[in-house]
Amino acid sequence: MLNFFSFLKSSPELGYLIVLLGAMIEGETIILGASALAAIGYLSITKVSIIAFLGTLFVDQALYLVGYRMYKKPGAHISERFPRLYKKSQKAVALLKKYDIGFILTFRFIYGIRAISPVVIALCGSRPSRFIPLNFVSAVIWTVISCSIGYWLGDFLFDAESGVIVSHNLHKVQFSVLICIAIIIALIFVYKFVKKNLK
Repeated sequence: MLNFFSFLKSSPELGYLIVLLGAMIEGETIILGASALAAIGYLSITKVSIIAFLGTLFVDQALYLVGYRMYKKPGAHISERFPRLYKKSQKAVALLKKYDIGFILTFRFIYGIRAISPVVIALCGSRPSRFIPLNFVSAVIWTVISCSIGYWLGDFLFDAESGVIVSHNLHKVQFSVLICIAIIIALIFVYKFVKKNLK
């Protein structure tokens, strides 16, 4: 482990390359890890943030353009022209129809449909003049949240000199996560109870 940290310190370019690849292939874990390493001085949080932002922005924009080119070709509806794609992406289609702009801003956070979502958004007829600025804002939100959480975890969990996890801080994080999960579950039950009784 220490050899890895020493190598990363002397050759941070490899770390930034991994960040780029992670941002391009739904690698939130990689972004979190790189941001945590930035907190203890092995990488630059500025460079990690910029690379993560550009990576996710480029890939999702490229996927959207692929979908948009297919959409612009004359022919039948998406469900008839691309039945396998449509079947796999029905969840994304349903979320887009229900939440529209909200879905475009948050699809990066939805596990399992993130990669297909820009294509689906294009195939459902969202114009570039609409998608491009929303995609930019979405990439900013994703980058800020992912890098901030990773940086905080790194600063809180790791010893800056050795890179080793500080065990008593890990227990505090685990306790905090359990509390957050309990609060979220409680809020879901309250929401369902209120919704049911207001009908």
